[in-house]
Amino acid sequence: MASTCAQLCLRGTGPLYSKTVSSTWQYYTRVQQRIKVTRVPTKVISGLSIRGNHTTATTLTRLRWKQQICFYSDSAAKYLTTEAKEGTNTQELSRTNVGAHKTSLLPTRDAALTTENSHISLDLDPVAQPSALEEISDEEAISISVPSAIPPASTTLRDYVDKSETLSKLVQLGVNLWKLEQRPNVGSMLLRLNFNTDVTPRLLFLKDIGVEDSRFGYIISHNPFILTESLENLQARVNYLKSKNFSSETVASMVSRAPYLLNFSVNRLDNRLGFYQQQLSLSANNTRNIVARLPRLLCGSLEPVKENLKVCEIELGFKRNEIQNIVLAVPKLLTANKRKLTEIFDFIHNTMKVPHHLITKFPQVLNSKYLRLRERHLFLEYLGKAQYDPTLPSYISLDRLVSLPDETFCTELALATLEDFYLFQKTL
Repeated sequence: MASTCAQLCLRGTGPLYSKTVSSTWQYYTRVQQRIKVTRVPTKVISGLSIRGNHTTATTLTRLRWKQQICFYSDSAAKYLTTEAKEGTNTQELSRTNVGAHKTSLLPTRDAALTTENSHISLDLDPVAQPSALEEISDEEAISISVPSAIPPASTTLRDYVDKSETLSKLVQLGVNLWKLEQRPNVGSMLLRLNFNTDVTPRLLFLKDIGVEDSRFGYIISHNPFILTESLENLQARVNYLKSKNFSSETVASMVSRAPYLLNFSVNRLDNRLGFYQQQLSLSANNTRNIVARLPRLLCGSLEPVKENLKVCEIELGFKRNEIQNIVLAVPKLLTANKRKLTEIFDFIHNTMKVPHHLITKFPQVLNSKYLRLRERHLFLEYLGKAQYDPTLPSYISLDRLVSLPDETFCTELALATLEDFYLFQKTL
């Protein structure tokens, strides 16, 4: 049947029929040779001895097939070039001519492959680089290594800055990554964020409420979790503060100085404001005043505040109205260290002999540095000028005692030189 089809095709005339016949006959010849090769004897390929089983036969078949395709392309190109040059006008090809074409187009290497018990030396250079569509074994697939763009694991965010757009831009904003990487799970959270969809909307929100650009780095360095808060929650908390008559400038200042302020719910903010108003018996205006001056009162724990209030009332002996005046003047005392507060009060009240009502009048003295207060009092005592009673002559104000710089303190209060004060400090 194949011969009949070939004869029918050969009846055509012209160069086009000659090309078609040659191609068809050559393809038929390749198929028959493929069927004949059923067993491959032992062969040596690239120095390896391969037995003729089904696996090796399949491998060699694939190699021969690629080789034959290359040879077929070369032969067809040569034939078509020669035919074009000679201007062949063959009208009809006989069976003898067909046989001649078949014989001339058959590659000698194919004939050698069909001969059993023969040794072949194959040139593997053309197939040294496999095709992207070629199937590979599981072992070859496992051995392929693809370099990762981001290091799989690291103990520092520094290794990811060049690979992560989010981290690189946070550094440009002034964020201290070395602080954030010391906190658990914060580094992995930052790596998962997308700067355009996660970070940029929060920065624009902070800018809209009045926060200066220079404070972005400080806020994120202390509170990176603001980048995961929803914009709806952030806006709701800002609206609540404004509903309590906090001005827009005050809200922006509070957020800049207390980065965690907007991470707390509206209920928590409301409970904190109510706590200070009730515990200190303050008016709404005074409550806003102390919170605006020290916004971390709304963010920190209430236990230190409760403890300091008890210390002032029970241990230090202040009355409730005196505590109220002290807190309004120095809100920081609500979160001051208990030991430091007790130590300074003991020195002022028991060593300097200052009564409670004078301490209440000048509460800043409780927030001063203990060493500075001690050195200056002892220097005045050495000079015989340690007099803190406003009803007596040569009175020295407690406020000026702790607030003036050393040079002004020496010239105006101690009436001595700065060198004398420094020499006295060396004797302590």
